[in-house]
Amino acid sequence: MTNLRTMLIAMIALTLLVAGCTGAARTPTGTPTVAPPPTGASPGASPTPIPVAVTTPEQAVTRVILAEKRLTGIAPYDPNLIGQASWYKVAPASGVGAFVVNVRVGWGDCPAGCIDEHQWVYAVGPDGAVSIVSETGPPVPSGAWPGATAGAGRTGIGGAATAGPVCPVEKIPPDPACAPRPVAGAVVIIRDASGAETARATTAADGTFFADLAPGGYTVEAQPVTGLMGTPGPQSVTVNDGVASTIHLDYDTGIR
Repeated sequence: MTNLRTMLIAMIALTLLVAGCTGAARTPTGTPTVAPPPTGASPGASPTPIPVAVTTPEQAVTRVILAEKRLTGIAPYDPNLIGQASWYKVAPASGVGAFVVNVRVGWGDCPAGCIDEHQWVYAVGPDGAVSIVSETGPPVPSGAWPGATAGAGRTGIGGAATAGPVCPVEKIPPDPACAPRPVAGAVVIIRDASGAETARATTAADGTFFADLAPGGYTVEAQPVTGLMGTPGPQSVTVNDGVASTIHLDYDTGIR
């Protein structure tokens, strides 16, 4: 009888021990396992635009030309230049923008002072936003724009080089801070119809360039720029006497 009681107690103890171990190993149902988010990740965060501040007069003028590309090739105001049909003036403007750019395009007997003229006053903000403060004068004829007249009758090829995109995500409406930026120091080779190099130019701080050439047909070849992935392809341009042909060189930053 004593032996039977001892065996029963031992069996009960063993059963309780097994049950305890099984319960400790059981995973409660209905509790999902969630992986921790990657370090530094922020759910729902959108890419941050790369800021492009306007800090110089040249950058302000480039922004204006990008907003109105028919002004490509316009030169700064020169009080000693008689008959300057088109020009710009830049002044700092705290409270209105980073700079105020005054632009004038004249036509019709400009050596005598121009019969007609059209003027704009642009405000260029520190973020590159361009707005028109005022605009006066009759519409500009197609042949009077700086790109068609080169201001003082220069013959050749000019233009501007810019790089984009500047921001990783295109916004609607477009964000002025994400506008293409000027490319300085880009080498531009110009070849004649036979393929021989006729001229070469280097873009200025505002991305503009100009090469004086004889009338004829040419090919413009933009050269690679360190830090930019995409280089513009060759462009065929015809130059007429007394007219500056204008082109735009679009470099690719590789930002996506």
